[in-house]
Amino acid sequence: MSTGEAVVGSLDGHALRIGIVAARFNADVVDRLLDTARQELARLGVRPEDVVVLRVPGAFELPVAARALLCSADPPDAVICLGAVIQGETRHFDFVAGAAADGILRVSLDTGRPVIFGVLTASTMDQAWDRADGRYRRGVDAARDAVEMTRLLASPELAVT
Repeated sequence: MSTGEAVVGSLDGHALRIGIVAARFNADVVDRLLDTARQELARLGVRPEDVVVLRVPGAFELPVAARALLCSADPPDAVICLGAVIQGETRHFDFVAGAAADGILRVSLDTGRPVIFGVLTASTMDQAWDRADGRYRRGVDAARDAVEMTRLLASPELAVT
């Protein structure tokens, strides 16, 4: 690898297969993340038929479903995990959000494939909506991250010699 300019992945989604694992808990928010992620993948060139979507009960279940996709007979190039964990009156938020983050990271490291953390961890429902469909649009970001990381990890600069 030469020194100098930074190596970055392109945003060309053509010929990529992307998995999306989306939680059903807080479905209104997660469905918006899912819609915007799908729209952005299409805009980047990923064909709709090359996007596989799994629905799971909640954010806690995202990592095991992502791992199942990546260990399947025909794994996608990357997996986007989408969920929304809203802080309540108990510590449940901390356990679910932490377990989802740790599990998603572990699946990515164990498989060597991009597994994107598209889980909103918000204090209020208003904050979650702002990130799902307001000024932040994390579904769009997650789609872009999946394509960029897939292309980066496939770059010649990272080829094993």
